[in-house]
Amino acid sequence: MVSNSNPKPGQKPSPTEPLKKAVAVTMRAIARAPELTITYAADKPNLIGPDKARLPEPARRMSVEDIAILRGHADSMALRLACHDPKTHRQLRPEGPNAQAIYDAVEQARVEAIGARRMEGTALNLGAMLDDKYKRGNYHEINAQVDAPLEDAVALMVREALTGAKPPPAAQKMVDLWRSHIALKAGPDLKNMLDVVGDQRRFASLVRDMIAHLDMADELGGDAEENPDPETAPDDGDEGGEQAEQGDQAEDAENMSSERTEQSSDKQEAGEVEASEGESDDVDMDADAADAEEPGEPRRPPNHGLNDQNRMDYKAYTLRFDETIDAEDLCDAEELERLRSYLDKQLQSLGGVVSRLANRLQRRLLAQQSRSWDFDLEEGTLDPRRLPRVVTDPMSALSFMQERDTDFRDTVVTLLIDNSGSMRGRPITVAATCADILARTLERCGVKVEILGFTTRAWKGGQSRETWLQSGKLPAPGRLNDLRHIIYKSADAPWRRAKKNLGLMMREGLLKENIDGEALDWAHKRLLFRPEARKILMMISDGAPVDDSTLSVNPGNYLERHLRVVIEEIETRSPVELIAIGIGHDVTRYYRRAVTIVDAEELGGVMTEKLAELFEETASGGGRTRRRKAA
Repeated sequence: MVSNSNPKPGQKPSPTEPLKKAVAVTMRAIARAPELTITYAADKPNLIGPDKARLPEPARRMSVEDIAILRGHADSMALRLACHDPKTHRQLRPEGPNAQAIYDAVEQARVEAIGARRMEGTALNLGAMLDDKYKRGNYHEINAQVDAPLEDAVALMVREALTGAKPPPAAQKMVDLWRSHIALKAGPDLKNMLDVVGDQRRFASLVRDMIAHLDMADELGGDAEENPDPETAPDDGDEGGEQAEQGDQAEDAENMSSERTEQSSDKQEAGEVEASEGESDDVDMDADAADAEEPGEPRRPPNHGLNDQNRMDYKAYTLRFDETIDAEDLCDAEELERLRSYLDKQLQSLGGVVSRLANRLQRRLLAQQSRSWDFDLEEGTLDPRRLPRVVTDPMSALSFMQERDTDFRDTVVTLLIDNSGSMRGRPITVAATCADILARTLERCGVKVEILGFTTRAWKGGQSRETWLQSGKLPAPGRLNDLRHIIYKSADAPWRRAKKNLGLMMREGLLKENIDGEALDWAHKRLLFRPEARKILMMISDGAPVDDSTLSVNPGNYLERHLRVVIEEIETRSPVELIAIGIGHDVTRYYRRAVTIVDAEELGGVMTEKLAELFEETASGGGRTRRRKAA
């Protein structure tokens, strides 16, 4: 996954090495961090603490625009390290999730504006990166204000006020939907920001005023200046604030990629700078950096619906202790090998049946792929039919052909697996086995697969509950536990690279409580950041959401009601196709397209059958209307 910048003796260096070295040197210089470790990988870009960053692996043939996008990601992260103080950020951060989203997004716009104002090349790079990320998030398809993330619109208008740069073309429609509303309520605040752009504390105070003017004063919480931290650097006046310690950077923006109440997703591109996957992505951090804000990532993709009043009654008491983490970061490599060996033993008994079903699925899928080719190209696969012409006329140029991409292949499937304590034993073993085999099967068919899991970090509330108790047990605190969202396999990672991670499900003590609504929201947002045309989300669970800590201080249907709202939003307003499989639990009362199985042994057959049905419906031309009707 990590690019090797130092080829072995005798090994020909990659043609991208000069570019990668140049980008790394520039990034360290801007960040004022000579010890910054920079890696390149196919996973989404990400800033992990103050001393490690991950950038996209450059393609062997890159256009000028591709290079600008790569440099934009590097500049965005470097400016955050140089011009942002996490302590000040946390101290002034609002309490409500929507206010937090605006506050975090605008702070990222501030640090990027500092670099853009001083360096013309940086401004161009950041503009290319932003346009690319909004294109990938399909923001140009937004036609209604309810689908346009307010925090992204505010951040882009702040960027415009600070630098004079218009919103990227891909985000122009989204900003236009909010422009008159924001200008009416917060126009003076936007005009005043330029005067304090170099002072993070004064700028943050102005942002809080702007949030209040946007009718979110109730989300600001108490007086942020009441107990100032004497160690907080009050001035970023020379546009280079002090670098924070790793623990501070890791907590910096609780859940940017990946993710306030939803870990917005991925916390994608960029690294969820990809917020987002937020992106999220979604999108990919170590345990201590799960809440680190990733610069540049759109916090929420379109069609999120979080502006809906239906969702405003659900909240998390704190996001500070939530984490989104790669499976390999939850245990050492030796233990992961041992757990995978244990899973392989289970595969010997379960694998036969599931493998036969998977082979049947593969045959059905491959039978639907109609292959078509483009000929007489300058590169691609050598066309054997043109070789006689080369023999008879050696001066003739070689002819190449290339297979056309099909709609069938332009698909991504996410398997979201309940990692709650009730799944312990046979159910989780079967779920891991089926996920393992289906990932291999779909990969052979050209379909990308992401495998995610969800649980909590502790029983009975963990640190969230402790914080609530110490704060005087405020009434109706909302979700009162520490979320743990696990990435077993990202969509872009090949199965061979991620197969060991699935063994983690066998680990004793991993499986705890389940808060399905936020997990489903998180997985959904990661999918929305994907570039594939078709997106399928399969939820595998054995019960309704249960968290004793949350339910003991909220209405008894608090988590279930939130789950229903999230499901309705996805099923009625999202391009993602949602399927649910309940193990010993009737999920048909929640999901339109669902099936309940009594025995975990049936899971493999049901999974393969449901996926086959989806692909066959597309092949027959039924489209979404037919699928909804069938559900």
